[in-house]
Parts: sequence; C-alpha cells; structure tokens
Amino acid sequence: MPLIVTPGRLSKLSEFYHQLSSMMAAGLTLVQTLEQIHRSPPAAFLRRPVRHLLDGLQQGLDLSDALATLPGWLPSFDVALIAAGEKSGRLDAVFLILSEYYQARSKLARQVIGYLMYPAFMVLAAVFICPFIPSGGPFADGNWGGYFRETFGVLLLGFAVIFLLLYACQGRRGEFWRSLLERLLHPIPILGKARRQLAVSRLATALDALLNAGVPIFQAWEMAAAASGSPALRRAVAGWESRLQGGDSPGDLLPQTRVFPDMFANLYHTGEISGTLDDALRRLRTYYEDEASRRLQALAWWLPRLVYFALVVYLAFKVVGFWVGYYDMILNSPLGSPE
Repeated sequence: MPLIVTPGRLSKLSEFYHQLSSMMAAGLTLVQTLEQIHRSPPAAFLRRPVRHLLDGLQQGLDLSDALATLPGWLPSFDVALIAAGEKSGRLDAVFLILSEYYQARSKLARQVIGYLMYPAFMVLAAVFICPFIPSGGPFADGNWGGYFRETFGVLLLGFAVIFLLLYACQGRRGEFWRSLLERLLHPIPILGKARRQLAVSRLATALDALLNAGVPIFQAWEMAAAASGSPALRRAVAGWESRLQGGDSPGDLLPQTRVFPDMFANLYHTGEISGTLDDALRRLRTYYEDEASRRLQALAWWLPRLVYFALVVYLAFKVVGFWVGYYDMILNSPLGSPE
C-alpha cells in the first residue's frame, strides 16, 4: 500500500477496472480475465495482487474472500461494491462504475495540481528571496546559517504539513485519520461541503449495488456507510439498528439524522414509498458527484489566485517594511539628523 496515491496511480486503477469490465462483458470468466491482466497489467504494481487473487480463486475462494486476504490493497468503497456485484452477478457493471469513478478522481487531481503549479513556484521563489529584503537579515552579516534556517527550514516544515495532509486524505487510512480530517475540514466552506457530498455520493453508489444484490437493509446501509469513507455517516447509521428492528425504515430515520442532506433524505423517502428506490439512488449518486466535482473545480480555480494575492500582500509588506526601516535608519543616524 503506497503512502500517497498519485493521479497516475488512480488512472492505472481506472484502466485496471475498465479491462475487467470489458473482458467480462465480452464473455470471459473472472479467472480468464485476471490471467490476461496478469500477463499484461496496466501497471507493474498490479501484477502481484492480481497473482494473489488468481491463487485464491484457483483454491476455490470467492473474489470477496480472495480480496480479504489482501487487507489494505483496495479502499472499503471498492470492496463493498465488488462484494455486491459478485453476489448479484453484475461484476462487469460494478467494475465499469469503479473505472469511471477513478478516472474522474484522476482527472480532477491532475487539474488541481496543474492549477497549483504556478503558485507553488511563487511560494518557493518568495521563500528564497524574502531573507534578502529586510535590513539586518541573514545576509547583512554573512549569516549563511540563518539564511538556510529561514529557507530550507520553512520548506521542510511546509512539505511535512502537506505530506501529512495528503497521507490523511487517502481512502485506506484508519478511522482516527479520517475522523480527524473530517473534523478539520468540515468548517471550510467549499472543501468541507465537497467532501461531504463525495461521501454521500459514494454511499448512494454502494447502497444501490448492495440492495440490488439482495443484502438485508440494515447490513446494506452499514456496509454502504463504511464504504462512504465518512466516520460521521458510519456512526449515524450504526445507531439505527434497534429502530430498524423495531419496524422503522431508513426513510423514516433519515430526516432525524443531521449528517444527511435534506435532499438526500427526501428523495430516498420518496423512492422508498413509490418503489423506485433504484432510480432515486442513481439520481442521488449523480447529483452529489456532480456537485462535489463542481465545488472542487471551483476551489482549484480560486486557490491559486488566493495564494498569489497572499504572496503579493506579504511581499509588499516586506518591501515597505524594508524601506521604512532604511529611511528610519538614515534619519536617526548622526549624518542624517538635523543639528
């Protein structure tokens, strides 16, 4: 399991799922499909787990059981959908959903990185240039040690913070990291809401697949909430068990659960009553996925501009501070003071 999942890795996972879907739709069995992929995988990192899955299938295991012998290789979202697809006989359709999901994630990640390249370059330039500006800075007395502390020290701290955030954002991390990240990002206007919408979209996708596979209602909700990647959704659904056993339906409980959006609760309840729950879940998946993508794209567009503006303001204060200090030094010097 890698520490950081890159856009390239997401793209290769998308290709992997696309090959699984297209080969199985063409009539190949799962074993034949995995053998083909093992001979020519989309990426080298897939060869070993595919071999492991093949060994498990040849020993008589189901795909879900074989995946259980590879803990941490795939996020819970993938595992839940694959288990549902295997149970319902719709593995090819599930693999296609996963392929589209990872392709969209890879495209968005590349777009965000592309938008951030220029402000990242400006931040690097500012870190190395700013120590030259102030009067009495590291170069005033040839203090190379001070210069390196003010440049590489800042960069190392910044890289450590970025790495920690990227590490915590990965879907395979434990409950502690996901809960911490969810609490930290929840108040942020655009990003917090986009993450919540992505979680609801994943829940709707997993729930649709699990219910179509014939999984009992509470078990389906429990698995879908775990697959959503949101500890808040998982905790909310975990508290439903006694009321569901008492005769309440999820549609009755959703309006009382604050973590679910009103639109999700209303549309799910309508689909539950009218018998069109499949259609309602697909609409919810599409809506929240599109809304989250729109917000993340807006964030990717605005963030570089905010960074650029912050750098300009910071450098302006540094330059003004330098000249104020410089003229103050001249006016207060014996040669510059009036007699």
